[in-house]
Amino acid sequence: MRRFRLAVAQIAPVLGDVEKNLALHEKAAREAISQSVNLLVFPELSLTGYFLKDQVTSVALAGEEPALAALRDLSHRVAMVVGFVEEAPGHRFHNAAAYLEGGEIRHIHHKVYLPTYGIFDEQRYLAAGGRVRAFDTALGRMAILICEDLWHPAAAGIAAWDGAEIILCPSASPGRGLGQAEPFQNSSTWERVIRAYGDLFTCFVVYANRVGYEDGACFWGGSEVVGPTGASLAKARYLDEDLLVVEVDAGTLRRARIANPLLRDERLDLTLREVERLIRGQAGEGQGG
Repeated sequence: MRRFRLAVAQIAPVLGDVEKNLALHEKAAREAISQSVNLLVFPELSLTGYFLKDQVTSVALAGEEPALAALRDLSHRVAMVVGFVEEAPGHRFHNAAAYLEGGEIRHIHHKVYLPTYGIFDEQRYLAAGGRVRAFDTALGRMAILICEDLWHPAAAGIAAWDGAEIILCPSASPGRGLGQAEPFQNSSTWERVIRAYGDLFTCFVVYANRVGYEDGACFWGGSEVVGPTGASLAKARYLDEDLLVVEVDAGTLRRARIANPLLRDERLDLTLREVERLIRGQAGEGQGG
């Protein structure tokens, strides 16, 4: 990992309009380039909007879709994480985030945990991803977890144990409950989660949330970059579009991991044995029923 300049594009995508959203991405990318940004992170489903429902199949893109050509070209000047619906082989549709760098798509993550509670109904329209992987970039080793993925500690743990120095979390979080200092109750919960993960896994956590309204829901923004001690390095505005820019210092990561060598001391063999025991127990309960 090296020192670099990172930005979060806290935008308000237009539901179902890929063309307009591509224009938003290009505008944000050019602004980031003008500020010498090396990596620009967009929110979840930034090219399509979130509450797509029956529009999923009409806005889906393949990984090499011509619609992404302009963004791939811009990635020669600034690496990007963009959110979209990917149509995979077999016509499976995934909530996806792609890492673009050097004119290529270097990595695609499919959202593993699709929420089906409250106002959420993703699993009705989308297929769940089946893996969590860290990947190498010119800036360091990273992993992508999309929104709900980050609410499951094992997913963040796998990313960190796989060597991720930076966990990128594109999100489309609607506000729920009344907050105090924050606009909504769940915004403060998100902040506690990402700061705890930065500290526990001694890595940078980049939370890129969107803003705007869809289907009566208000997306609260508040994107944030957290360092490997759990300290907040930069925070975007609530409710408004923003371009959050911050320096990411590799020296901070080194010092945190020397002072707090939790990843060094992790017992993956023990974790594997205990998880296998739990799986066997669940299988036994199913057979008994």
